Amino acid sequence: MRGLLWLCVCWPALAFAGEIFRYVEKDGTVVYTNVPPQGRTARSARKLSGDFRPAPSSGSPAKVTAASSEALTQFDEAIEAAALRYRIPGHLIRAVMHAESAFDPNAVSVVGASGLMQLMPQTAQEMFVKDIFDPDQNIEGGARYLRVLANEFDGNMVKMVAAYNAGPEAVRKYGGQIPPYAETQAYVRKVLALYFQYKARAANAN
Repeated sequence: MRGLLWLCVCWPALAFAGEIFRYVEKDGTVVYTNVPPQGRTARSARKLSGDFRPAPSSGSPAKVTAASSEALTQFDEAIEAAALRYRIPGHLIRAVMHAESAFDPNAVSVVGASGLMQLMPQTAQEMFVKDIFDPDQNIEGGARYLRVLANEFDGNMVKMVAAYNAGPEAVRKYGGQIPPYAETQAYVRKVLALYFQYKARAANAN
């Protein structure tokens, strides 16, 4: 995962690098880098261009629209499968995905979180995600991580969402409360608002 980690940490430079290469390691891990591969790796590398975009900010509007619901439909099968497998509400997965990437599989944040659920490289590795930009793998990894957080915080959704943004260590540091970070507090409000909107839409549809 070192090449992938390097891409994410150095995203601001890579965003304007002009050329990004993708290749697969022997263990199946997909690496993204702006350093042209050499030797045997170079023959299997694929050059990417303009595929990556900045992730939305936590302060962007928290509103479910007909367009956002439509954008989600392509991921419904993966969301429901992950929700069932990890016993996480599907609407929570939708809300996190909406807040994190606005459904852009190639979104990358300035701190290196990537993909639909904006996984950090270390988290992706721990959740057995080999290609962080593959939508199905990213959703699977994000749902699995929500399950880890649910286990740690007894299913408390507020704490889970806060930990997803700031890390579980930060939530523990502040006695199980939302850390006093403006970004995290805005993020928790946004995700919960989206969760209840998606839940209400589903109820109305039924």
